[in-house]
Amino acid sequence: MTQNKILLIDDEPAFRELASRWLAKQDYHVKTAGSLDDARGALASFDADLVLLDLSMPPHFDPQVTLDAMDDFAGRPVIIITGHADRDLALKAIELGAWDFIAKPIDPDMLAVVVRRAITKTTLERELTQLKQASHSPQGASAYIGHSVSSQKVRALVERIAPTDVRVLVTGPSGTGKEVISRTLHDLSHRADKPFVSVHCGAIPADLLESELFGYVKGAFTGAEKDKIGLLSLADGGTLFLDEIGEMPLAMQVKLLRVLQEGTFFPVGGREQKYIDIRVISATNADLLEKVREGGFREDLYYRIKGVNIETQALAERLEDVPVLLQSFLQRLQNQQFKSLQLSPEAVQWFRDQSWPGNVRELKNALESVASICSQNRITMEDIQLLYPSSESVRQTMASLPTSDASLDEQVRDLEIRLINQALEKSQGNRTQAAKQLGISRQGLIKKIERYGL
Repeated sequence: MTQNKILLIDDEPAFRELASRWLAKQDYHVKTAGSLDDARGALASFDADLVLLDLSMPPHFDPQVTLDAMDDFAGRPVIIITGHADRDLALKAIELGAWDFIAKPIDPDMLAVVVRRAITKTTLERELTQLKQASHSPQGASAYIGHSVSSQKVRALVERIAPTDVRVLVTGPSGTGKEVISRTLHDLSHRADKPFVSVHCGAIPADLLESELFGYVKGAFTGAEKDKIGLLSLADGGTLFLDEIGEMPLAMQVKLLRVLQEGTFFPVGGREQKYIDIRVISATNADLLEKVREGGFREDLYYRIKGVNIETQALAERLEDVPVLLQSFLQRLQNQQFKSLQLSPEAVQWFRDQSWPGNVRELKNALESVASICSQNRITMEDIQLLYPSSESVRQTMASLPTSDASLDEQVRDLEIRLINQALEKSQGNRTQAAKQLGISRQGLIKKIERYGL
């Protein structure tokens, strides 16, 4: 996922150096500026997600001048940094739109909490805007939805090869949209007005697959009382989509290879050769080269179907696509149920926080399930918790924090301990995965575990 960008504005070189190094270790992309003019120049080429702004900046060293300059950073959360822990200045900065106020000397862990909360808020606002602006009925290459780099590459490749007749092999985990890509290739091709015929190679019994694909003539076998047209003939002029081709029996692979080489076949029991003009698109979640090495898939067929390989990624690798996927699914639900549906910011964040091992298919099913029990037109965490009670854990953690009598340091410490323990439990002790859930580096997690004696 893309690194969040922070612009650090402070007139002290030593502080800029130390703070930027520390923030970089937290996986932020940091740019520094020693004056307000330098900061304005930096923003021309550096689209910061967050601004850290020292209140006393040269040449005037007047906090009011700095506060007046906050309009230059509109649209981004601004965290004010100062060596003067002045309550009135803090309130004034917040009234002018600052996200928060933090005094020097800065506790790095406290800064991490403030920065993370500010960036999370900005991310949610941006994603909600995307939800409202997303296309209501994706067409063409946009049907493979997402803003991630991998999704953009897939769409670009689809648009480039769709007008051709090159054979395509779409690979990737189950539920990542391989059939969507295949249909889009067909819809954008010169065959769009011809049939798109989909065959799941693992769903048809091996002894029936040949007759389903090639068809048969009357009397070819017991029960063949009349001629039957096969799926190959139905796809003539259009596109044949062979889903999960890795599950095709070896005997059938030999016969398919002849079709691809010569464009001809014989119906089962028939003596009249049939000619077809089809584009073949295949898909699999298996490693076909590994199956070739093991003898489960023919090498010559592999290179016949490969042509161009389009690879899809697991949803966990492109979680930035979740908001626009949700919008697309919501729109379809609205069309079916004739009612307007929306998601609360907390609900969007919950959907983003899940790992979705079943990928886009699982995300779609989860949203539809929650929508089915939603009593209002707005899906909230209350609706989600009815089906996914474990999502209550974070709220319980917050509710069980010390009372307001505890110091801020104590509350932050207790919250960190609880969240670290939860992440370690969820990841079954895997520190790398736990650190990823918490949004910190693995080394940072290890230091916290040692500091708190966990």
